[in-house]
Amino acid sequence: MVGVGQRKLSLFAICNTLLLLAVAAVSVFPIVYVLVVSVSDTSSVVQGDVFLWPKGFNIDVYKQLLTDAKIPRAYLNTIFYTCLGVSINLTFTAIAAYPLSRPDFIGRKYWMFAILTTMFLQPGIIPNYLIVQKLGLIDSVWSVVLPNAIWTFELLILKSFYENISHQLREAALLDGASEYRILFNIVIPLSKPALASIGLFYFIGHWNSYFIPMIYLNDQTLYPLQVVLRGMLIFSEGNGPNLVDAAALAPQALKSATIVVSMIPVLMVYPFAQKYFAKGVMLGAEKG
Repeated sequence: MVGVGQRKLSLFAICNTLLLLAVAAVSVFPIVYVLVVSVSDTSSVVQGDVFLWPKGFNIDVYKQLLTDAKIPRAYLNTIFYTCLGVSINLTFTAIAAYPLSRPDFIGRKYWMFAILTTMFLQPGIIPNYLIVQKLGLIDSVWSVVLPNAIWTFELLILKSFYENISHQLREAALLDGASEYRILFNIVIPLSKPALASIGLFYFIGHWNSYFIPMIYLNDQTLYPLQVVLRGMLIFSEGNGPNLVDAAALAPQALKSATIVVSMIPVLMVYPFAQKYFAKGVMLGAEKG
């Protein structure tokens, strides 16, 4: 019987390993491919001879990206929007989740029902655009970061984490004369750093990859983030303008791939440090402590 159990375990381990290797290969392949294309010779890229190993070595596309004004400006815009947006998201979410986590909060059930409704009923693009327009935020930085100041799913995650914090800490603080604001900022938020790091990663990826909201609310091309510029390059074979790429010297595919590689660098740098919080964030609130 022991031998049969060991064989079953070994078979499961083999199948699981093969499945994970297949998933890893599918996930890594696009990254490797765009990196290989971006550093290969122009002639090889144009002829379609590049697959998983670079042919020759050519970094002219990266030089073109650094010398063209649109890409560095869009890159800096994306960094600014992401940093500002994540800061606003974490601040608003941390404050809004606290009263919702309190069972004695008046109208708590009705507020939760109204918040959950937003996950299933969306007003649409036109009402959102009219609101942003009436507030005078069109063609400004705030139109990118304020409409999505709080995400419902992340709010629920942080609310569940607050509920798992020991109630004795709050009661002891109240006996010492602490206000609700002091309890939130001096006790609850410092204890919620793992949860804040987890939802912060979600917010970071969402802002960094965002292109639809900036494309709707921004008319000034100098305010475009990198994803909007990249989208234009992927749609139009000659890029966003005649000065972006010289088709006689550079392959459009290589320029697109180089831009994708450049856009992935911050995410690849941040994710390893926040990886341990990523899976934990999904499970926050699943168990009561």
